[in-house]
Amino acid sequence: MIEELLKYDTQLFLFLNNLGNTSWDGFWRFVTEKWSSIPIYAVLLYLIYKKYGLKGTLIIIVCVALMITATDQLANLFKYGIRRPRPCQVAELKEHMRYVADGCGRFGYFSAHAASSMAAAVFLGLSLQKWFKYVPFLLLIWAVMTGYSRIYLGVHYPLDVSTGMAFGGIIGWLFYLLQQWAQRRFNT
Repeated sequence: MIEELLKYDTQLFLFLNNLGNTSWDGFWRFVTEKWSSIPIYAVLLYLIYKKYGLKGTLIIIVCVALMITATDQLANLFKYGIRRPRPCQVAELKEHMRYVADGCGRFGYFSAHAASSMAAAVFLGLSLQKWFKYVPFLLLIWAVMTGYSRIYLGVHYPLDVSTGMAFGGIIGWLFYLLQQWAQRRFNT
């Protein structure tokens, strides 16, 4: 059953990965770059400060730092525990796939990019939804685009990305609950 699932995952990877073409490569390389999200984070930080004040913003910053650390470390635990090679490391796939990334790590299950971006989207979307009703949806679109960029570039299978998004969503929600508790605890 697992082998059947992995076979379908590989077929879906090849389909999604081969949808790309050179005119879009630069865009998806930009989307996947962690630094490309700085303008989004700057706007979100401003909105958070505007609604939560200095003390509340500091609580959110600490929660985000801990949350991103948690998603990255959990992804690494899975990657080195399961040891599933990334598609760009599989010799049989190289002639059938588009490889656009600058580098290819060894193991890919599950995607830390997908987990971190989804955790941030859920956490920040929930934190701001009371005042900005469209922000959660925009952040979820951004997280899905980040996840797809990993498939497009040839460094993750769809299962790596969807698992990362699932873990990220759960972690983002749990850290939102922690942030809400801390906001009440410290009366911000």
